[in-house]
Amino acid sequence: MGNTSSMLTQYDIEEVQEHCNNTFSQQEIVSLYQRFCQLDRSGGGFISADEFLSVPEFAVNPLSQRLLRMIDGLNFKEFVAFLSAFSSRATPDQKIEFIFKVYDLDCNGKVTFNDIMDMLRDLTGTYISEQQRQQVLTHVLEEAGYTKDSLFVLADFVKILGSSGLKMEVEVPVD
Repeated sequence: MGNTSSMLTQYDIEEVQEHCNNTFSQQEIVSLYQRFCQLDRSGGGFISADEFLSVPEFAVNPLSQRLLRMIDGLNFKEFVAFLSAFSSRATPDQKIEFIFKVYDLDCNGKVTFNDIMDMLRDLTGTYISEQQRQQVLTHVLEEAGYTKDSLFVLADFVKILGSSGLKMEVEVPVD
């Protein structure tokens, strides 16, 4: 599996399937492997940030720099695990944990008001002012029973997003 020129064995497929909690079918894993091999232009068994940025949809995503922090240097098994949050078979908790990691830039297990503001800046660009962002976020936090000084942990994200009917799915084309 480390060498992208090799084929996946049944054992490899089952190992990857188990690693990602069966969020992808065996056919989907084979399709993801083919895509992984296309992205891994160096053939080293890992995908670099530059290789990820070669995907136009990824390159123009306003969160691409945040996501690159999570994905630079992934091997195939890690690549599938990263994408598993987008599977229709992923649980809401798996999706929320992924979202939490995107917000938790310093990986300390806590998200601050400023972390959320940084995310809003990435998403809104110049469309709204800094003051408007702060007002909206302060209002949303107060509505949810939090303040600007609150530190959010994963359990807070689960509490806030758990009943939201969160949809975060992509379809893996299967040949």
